[in-house]
Amino acid sequence: MIKGLAITPPILGRISIGKVVEKNGKRLPEKDDQFTITSQIQSKEGWIKHPLDEQLRSKAPNQKLRTIPVRMIFNDPELNLRAEYTLFDRQTGRPVCVGNGETCQRLTNQGVEQHSCPSPDLCPLAQGGNCKPYGRLHVNLDESDELGTFIFRTTGFNSIRTLAARLNYYHAASNGLLSCLPLQLTLRGKSTTQSYSTPVYYVDLTLRDGIHLQEAIQTAKEIDQQSKVAGFNQNALDQMALQGYSNAQFEVNGEEGLDLVEEFYTNESENEDVGQTQTVTIARTKTKSQPNQGEGFVQDMQRGLQGSVRAVN
Repeated sequence: MIKGLAITPPILGRISIGKVVEKNGKRLPEKDDQFTITSQIQSKEGWIKHPLDEQLRSKAPNQKLRTIPVRMIFNDPELNLRAEYTLFDRQTGRPVCVGNGETCQRLTNQGVEQHSCPSPDLCPLAQGGNCKPYGRLHVNLDESDELGTFIFRTTGFNSIRTLAARLNYYHAASNGLLSCLPLQLTLRGKSTTQSYSTPVYYVDLTLRDGIHLQEAIQTAKEIDQQSKVAGFNQNALDQMALQGYSNAQFEVNGEEGLDLVEEFYTNESENEDVGQTQTVTIARTKTKSQPNQGEGFVQDMQRGLQGSVRAVN
């Protein structure tokens, strides 16, 4: 296996709760009150919808897609939901620093170094909204490809916190049979003081409509037994996924980062929940490159960090 190449679940499409609108000649993100399922192909008008979007939307009340039936492909919650604090180089889209609140991997002139991660609120490099939580949820929608996933990306605490809680709770309640449970993504809304009473939408993970937990667990046991009889090895699959994620120091590559930079740092004045609804499938505005900014990004951050340390001392 090529070292330094993160092996992530195959992606068939994307799930978003945001869209792109044209304003003053610019393509800008705008929050939405429904899901959109897209392919990985982008046109001048934005991301092309996946056929599953129309199929599910035709069955939804008022054509508003607010629930999506899903299945996890891994039993381990942390293999389905990847989340960490991430700081991107705005020019290249490369991750510069990725941390979990305790430790971080940071790109420096000497290579990738490990440092303590005090969280964005306390880290000198993270000031000004440079570093945010970045979550990726991998779910299976297309049963014809049982190992293919659709990815939901978010920088919102509400979605990350809720999805992490649900995954861990369902994993514990089902005695580790998370991949066998009949689940669905559910769009929820709430108002906060920071949102000025405007609804903020986030993603939840629940059992499918009409299914109770005990019934879901019984179904999961039956599916697990049938899979084992057929020779399917879920534990080996989880282990292989873990090895694939660990094959690189940074899970996010430059190609993905370039698509994320604009949405990741857009509208810094808004709270993370509002920004979260604007992420995922936002087309990157193409601008002329500014020479030397990408090269000086790490040096600028290091100078800022050293200055902050001197000020503290």
